[in-house]
Amino acid sequence: MNRWLEQSAKPLAPLFLRLLLAYEFGEAGWEKLGGDNWFAEMGFPFPFNLLPAQFNWQLALWLEIIAPIALIVGFMTRFFSAALAVLTIVAITTAHWPAEWHTLTELWQGYSISDKGFGNYKLPLMYLFMLGSLTLSGSGLFSVDVWLQRRTLPVSAEQ
Repeated sequence: MNRWLEQSAKPLAPLFLRLLLAYEFGEAGWEKLGGDNWFAEMGFPFPFNLLPAQFNWQLALWLEIIAPIALIVGFMTRFFSAALAVLTIVAITTAHWPAEWHTLTELWQGYSISDKGFGNYKLPLMYLFMLGSLTLSGSGLFSVDVWLQRRTLPVSAEQ
């Protein structure tokens, strides 16, 4: 069983992460595509606070549309995972982190799915760790990245 998992199933792990993250971020992108810009009411961290809210909205919207497509096929997985990680960090600091906390116990109350006055950074933090895994490990065997890498490797003189 262990041998089968290592040889056959292990390459599926990044694919599962890519598909889950593509769905979650794609859903957020499609919601923004048809919605109103509510970024003007947000306090963005540096350097995004230097940019107009409309630019930040468009940046997030198109990243959440394009990156999921790239993740599905496994194209530029490390780049798009890192870009979505930055987006997620910005989202945590602007929308999901508790507005106010004085103790670690109060902060820990924000580690939840729904905001009950203490923030709700659990899901974005989980996405951040998944994105970190893809950024560090790459797209996995079933991806355009690997296909391109195999096509562009120089042919050895010994072959």
